[in-house]
Amino acid sequence: MAQSLSELRKSRGKFDNLMQEVEKISNNGRNNNNEGFWQPTVDKANNGSAIIRFLPAPKGEELPWVRVWSHAFKGPTGKWYIQNSLTTIGQNDPIGEHNQKLWNTGLEADKQTVRNQKRKLTYYANILVVADPGNPSNEGKVFLYKFGTKIFDKIKDAMNPEFDDEVAINPFDFWEGANFKLKIREVEGYRNYDKSEFAKPSAIAEDDDDIDAIWSQAKSLQAFVAPDKFKSYEELTRLFQSVMGNTTTTKAKAPVDEEEDLGTIEYEAPDEKPVAKKAPAKKSEPDSDADYFASLADD
Repeated sequence: MAQSLSELRKSRGKFDNLMQEVEKISNNGRNNNNEGFWQPTVDKANNGSAIIRFLPAPKGEELPWVRVWSHAFKGPTGKWYIQNSLTTIGQNDPIGEHNQKLWNTGLEADKQTVRNQKRKLTYYANILVVADPGNPSNEGKVFLYKFGTKIFDKIKDAMNPEFDDEVAINPFDFWEGANFKLKIREVEGYRNYDKSEFAKPSAIAEDDDDIDAIWSQAKSLQAFVAPDKFKSYEELTRLFQSVMGNTTTTKAKAPVDEEEDLGTIEYEAPDEKPVAKKAPAKKSEPDSDADYFASLADD
């Protein structure tokens, strides 16, 4: 891990380790404190734009992002379950085990319940806000940014482009990275990021002292996956039973592999009574969920 700007400069252009982490993600708790986070401004039509720059890993940390799995759903009692999933840190989670049990019944009603209470995936990274038309006072400042798989896919595509005439870039590099042109549209009632894209590679600043000043503002990402961000298996089980009305959870053979894009379903709700946008129609469910659970049922 780079501890100085000179070390980071020497390593630019080499991002095999990042690509390995991307491959792990490809093959394979919610934080209610928004202090220090940046959010794009949208108009009444839910459209907006901004230019941001993803920053390298904070000093002393390995990766420029972390990902957190979480659950957010309303039970039959009317209570909400909003908790980080222990699968984030490689442990079994009672909701995942319960979901696997339901899926293996083969009943469509049980499968729909699983879809309604499946894991949601969130990424965290540090960014420099280059342009923010909706809130110009943010420009030139470093923030934490929370985003979903749609935007992370843009990052992956930049690092591993599909076509031969495209040059791979490391979006997190100070010198050879690129600004990200965030473009938000409302499509069928949901935020859509498809038109977002990376600009041509450029240095984040001309002077190394300015670059180091930007880097020094980056906040810890490992803090989001620290042990104190996760309740114990027993406590999560108790909370789940309370939300479901003492529903019995049963240990399964492995944690479920469930994923949803925060760019499609967003849970930005008050602490006590979250309001979730209506989920997309069944046809938009990722095929990987069905394939994964079907394979479990065959075991």
